Amino acid sequence: MAKKKKPVDDDNSIIIINEQNITDTLEINYMPYAMSVIVSRAIPEIDGFKPSHRKLLYTMYEMGLLNKDRTKSSNVVGQTMKLNPHGDAAIYETMVRLTEGNMSLNVPFVDSKGNFGKQYSRDMAYAASRYTEVKLAPVCNEIFADIDKNTVDFIDNFDATTKEPVLLPTTFPNILVNANKGIAVGMASDICGFNLKEVCDATVAYIKDPKTDISEIMPAPDFPGGGEILYNKEEIEQIYRTGKGSIKVRARYSYDKANSCIDIYEIPYSTNIESIIDKVIAVVKSGKIKDITDIRDETDKNGLKITIDIKRSADPGSVMQKLYALTPLCDSYPCNFNILINGRPRTMGVYEILDEWISFRKDSIMRMVAFDIKKKSDKLHLLEGLSKILLDIDKAISIIRHTEEEKMVVPNLMSGFKIDEIQAVYIAEIKLRNINKEYILNRLKELETLKKDIADLKETLKSEAKIKKIIVSQLNNVSKKYGYERRSPIIYDEAPVKISKEDLVEDYAVKLFLTEGNYFKKIPVISLVRANEHKLKEDDRICHEEEASNKDELLFFSNKFNVYKMKVNDIADTKASLMGDFLNNILDMEADERIVYFTVAGDYKGHMIFGFENGKMARITLSSYQTKVNRKKLINAYSSKSPLVFVAKASEDIDVVLLRDYDKATLLNTSLIPENTTKASNGVQVFTLKRNSIISSGYLKDEFKAVNVEYYRTKKIPSTGHFIKEDDKALNEIPMQLILPK
Repeated sequence: MAKKKKPVDDDNSIIIINEQNITDTLEINYMPYAMSVIVSRAIPEIDGFKPSHRKLLYTMYEMGLLNKDRTKSSNVVGQTMKLNPHGDAAIYETMVRLTEGNMSLNVPFVDSKGNFGKQYSRDMAYAASRYTEVKLAPVCNEIFADIDKNTVDFIDNFDATTKEPVLLPTTFPNILVNANKGIAVGMASDICGFNLKEVCDATVAYIKDPKTDISEIMPAPDFPGGGEILYNKEEIEQIYRTGKGSIKVRARYSYDKANSCIDIYEIPYSTNIESIIDKVIAVVKSGKIKDITDIRDETDKNGLKITIDIKRSADPGSVMQKLYALTPLCDSYPCNFNILINGRPRTMGVYEILDEWISFRKDSIMRMVAFDIKKKSDKLHLLEGLSKILLDIDKAISIIRHTEEEKMVVPNLMSGFKIDEIQAVYIAEIKLRNINKEYILNRLKELETLKKDIADLKETLKSEAKIKKIIVSQLNNVSKKYGYERRSPIIYDEAPVKISKEDLVEDYAVKLFLTEGNYFKKIPVISLVRANEHKLKEDDRICHEEEASNKDELLFFSNKFNVYKMKVNDIADTKASLMGDFLNNILDMEADERIVYFTVAGDYKGHMIFGFENGKMARITLSSYQTKVNRKKLINAYSSKSPLVFVAKASEDIDVVLLRDYDKATLLNTSLIPENTTKASNGVQVFTLKRNSIISSGYLKDEFKAVNVEYYRTKKIPSTGHFIKEDDKALNEIPMQLILPK
């Protein structure tokens, strides 16, 4: 639709605006580009090649580089521009990947000399094309087999000055042998490579019996750089069935005990040396692995080698398990078998790909057989004409000799011997010296052989079984001639390593200290041995301490009836000469909140014992504080009905001493207190209180100093307690201020 606007300048010019729907614009302008990228650039076809690969290899074939010596790469690049006008850099980069020197393919197609970089290195650049030399590898005999016998279609090149093949008549399923990756518009393709011998043998078995389980012959992909494949039956079956999935591949290594280093000599195909080293360095810097002291690239002309120095006390197997989990030393290769079939992209499983390749190969062989039939039939036709002049050679000579005009030689031979024009031309062009009985008889000996060959070829053309037999024969020949041992060993009984955050924590003994001023210290035991006195704030003192492991989990009980959960390893190591961490900062507590007790959660077995000012005690199962999700704060962690005067963790029943108003005491065992799973339980009355009296403090039995502590024991609750003896008051400095606030 067009719209006109009023004049907008002094020349009275009119601006015309054409409006167009965006969908129409995309269809007209974008879709042709998208389809061009999909069909003519990024997605491989059933012969296993993209157009850029095919143009390059066919150019080298036309240059005679299948049998000649190597030539400069720049020469090939220049010649390829007749078919591929994308520029020398793009063409040379395509060539690099096809060379044996680059190690990108299971079966390289280009025999190379010079530096072509390495697939496993991001920074190892290939040399310029003027310094390197190439020719076609011997396996290309299978790629171009019978290409001159009309096995595939040919089309004009971009400027119609020459012809190029639409596909290459490869005699083995190259589409499955060599890895191929392509990113188009709105779709992509990622095909992993399989072992050549396994592919050929599996295809032979599949042709003979379509019900064959090819995974028994071709169990998993194979990569040119090796690496161990962690076998997952479900994933492999999915890839074979749908063409989508992923494969876990991990590096292979050896341990040099004398030098305490790990030598990695094979890595996953999907990564490179530099990425691995960068990631290992990052992991070490983050503190996730502390046993690595150095890493370096020692790759040389002998091959890939990454050396990782580790502490002599470290277990190399454990270090590698962590590296597998945290770095690309164990990586997934994504599979997306998207292939062009008759110009249309299709995602297919391995079985479908083999069906399509077999169909393609059958068509190529039928075209080859038809070509041979025509060639032999043409030759037979000529010899049949020649056989007729054998009856009267003198007559043939006479006809030629007595024909006055050259143009009448062929018509006169046709009428004289009752032969057609083609036969007459053939006879007329025989040299005079060859117009003798011996020559003609020798030529005619081929007649019966030709007739038999033509009959056999026609039978072959009609018989699918015979065509399949030819395919099988060619596959067996390729397998025998170019087959190689599997490079990527398969690990059947080992699942991919999964490392949790807990597995990365270094385990060592620590001593934990809590001060009344809400400061907390985590000191490695090895450092504590050499420690001086604790540095504390003025009027502050340590009120609780425990030994723990760096992997333990802690429970912090606050005066606001909350529990804060924290891993020991989340708290930084410190020294006795430092004040430690202020808990309000690291636990996100309220300003007036403070921690009154902490303990190691362990396996959450045992109980928490709470004593309250109102004479009640509660015995709460420690498992009540265990949560499935990683919660850092639990509210209502204990009863808020009365101020807390005593708290302790007990893995088994313990004896506790409670003091009433500093004048009476009772000693009881926690077995008298009923177990409760409700965190905020009020507990049961254990000490009978008179009006206005309170429980002033509580002690573990060993902490209460007494001449005879058993004097205060009660065997039932509630207890009225016993008056504290004067000697015991002196020993415990009673009365004294409460440590735990009301």
